[in-house]
Amino acid sequence: MLVSAAQMLKDAKAGKYAVGQFNINNLEWTKAILLTAQELNSPVILGVSEGAGKYMTGYKTVVGMVNGMIEGLNITVPVALHLDHGSYEGALKTIEAGFSSVMFDGSHYPIEENIAKTKELIALAHSKGISLEAEVGSIGGEEDGVVGAGEVADPEECKKIADLGVDMLAAGIGNIHGKYPENWQGLNFDVLAKIQELTGEMPLVLHGGTGIPEEMIKKAISLGVSKINVNTECQLTFAAATRKYIEEGKDLQGKGFDPRKLLAPGFEAIKETVKEKMELFGSINKA
Repeated sequence: MLVSAAQMLKDAKAGKYAVGQFNINNLEWTKAILLTAQELNSPVILGVSEGAGKYMTGYKTVVGMVNGMIEGLNITVPVALHLDHGSYEGALKTIEAGFSSVMFDGSHYPIEENIAKTKELIALAHSKGISLEAEVGSIGGEEDGVVGAGEVADPEECKKIADLGVDMLAAGIGNIHGKYPENWQGLNFDVLAKIQELTGEMPLVLHGGTGIPEEMIKKAISLGVSKINVNTECQLTFAAATRKYIEEGKDLQGKGFDPRKLLAPGFEAIKETVKEKMELFGSINKA
């Protein structure tokens, strides 16, 4: 059974660890993440971008697949199904489809419009027991067609959004989607500390978790980050394992072609990546 992300993140904030959000793009990714979370007794958040939702033929299909896997694999750890970087319209559609958590990315709107739309979505989501994530200061880079300029959030604006009653807040602090360039300046911990000071018990979210050095991850968690998003690293490891399998010419010996064998190395690579991240985030045995 899917659950809201609200309680798992409150527990993470209090326990000084972070819950991993791992984006899903197909059955293999979903199965690998759920099995690893169960093995490590860790709560987990499955992220779905609007593009991935469309690729998987719609949000209802995604909800059906995830619910079916939770039952079929006997998953007992807390699992939230979360819309990642959702538009206003996307948030409405995923709430209707049965997601247990949604992100409304209103960072590209003027702050007053961001507040108005966020406030409306909070009321709707909370009336159905669904958690809501908001964003202030766009995250740099590009993820599935969503482009952010990498702004550093205004802590006072973060407080305005937090005071609306959102369950978690994503604030730009120099983090970006995709690979980090060599000249990346790192996370702005002064801004993060100020945001933490003004938002109090609000769980904070760090997007762009791929490529951030371990010491920065740990420091961010110590300053209130309770949810960390990982997507690019899973994409890279899945692609590399699949490419290696093909290059080695396995299962291509004139006896037919089994796509399940083709995707098996990528499946195992995702499991290993998720395990490493859960260990780093400190969420193991927290379910």
